[in-house]
Amino acid sequence: MVRKFQLKNEKGQTFSLMDIENYCFLTEPNGLGYAYSNDYVNLGNSFILNLRVLEQGQISGQLNFLCYDNYKKFVDYIEGSEKLYFSYIVPYKSGSKEFLRDIQMTDVSKTEIQPNGVMSENVIFTCLTLWYATATAIYTIDSNGGDEIRWDFTWDSYFAGYDARDLSIINTGHTDATIEVSIDGQVANPELQLYIENDLYQDIKVTDVIDSYEKFLYSSKEGDFYIKKENTDGTYTSLLDLSVIDFSQNLVIRIPKNKSCRLVLNADNNISRATVTIFVYYKAV
Repeated sequence: MVRKFQLKNEKGQTFSLMDIENYCFLTEPNGLGYAYSNDYVNLGNSFILNLRVLEQGQISGQLNFLCYDNYKKFVDYIEGSEKLYFSYIVPYKSGSKEFLRDIQMTDVSKTEIQPNGVMSENVIFTCLTLWYATATAIYTIDSNGGDEIRWDFTWDSYFAGYDARDLSIINTGHTDATIEVSIDGQVANPELQLYIENDLYQDIKVTDVIDSYEKFLYSSKEGDFYIKKENTDGTYTSLLDLSVIDFSQNLVIRIPKNKSCRLVLNADNNISRATVTIFVYYKAV
């Protein structure tokens, strides 16, 4: 098994960094670890830590292209993407696992094809997030009244009942985990509850009806927080309004490390289909 690298974008399109024939091949990758900036205060003959900040990461290396066409394909891919993700597949003994990092392309050189037939260019990607792994749980109820539970969580996970969806989670990452939730209409007054060690910690109630073919959407990701409704025409309506949301509550759900947590999805009527995605963050993988 070998580690693998590729780029992804918001459209689900990928650009391999392991295929020199059709894309390119990344060599000498650097910046896959992490570092802190530490500030110390001198106290006599000792030094006391005053400030410790995680440094913003940069992933660098050489992109090797067999032809100018593939270089242009790389540039077109970068410029045609609104969001970029660096995918790092790590071959652990227990099996390979994919980690993602939100990035922006900062710098890529362009020289000439060398005598060996390869154009080798230095590249720098600036990291906007930590590494993270995602896991998604989906609950559906079919037209015959039966139910189906599907998930790819490595944690013990379960749903219970029809008007509530109950998911048990243990966050094994290095920081608090964030979530995305999607609930298909028709549902009235959707509600998200986070229990930590069996105690209710957060209770987000939305006073609104999500009609058929609409969706209730929630995200607690840093830099991408929202509570909104997806309309039937594909547009969105923000639900961050005093008439809809109780702002006295903490609206940003964060799942703490190494604690037994439950995420419960409620509504005044049956929830026919719900999707929950957990983003578990790592400083290094």
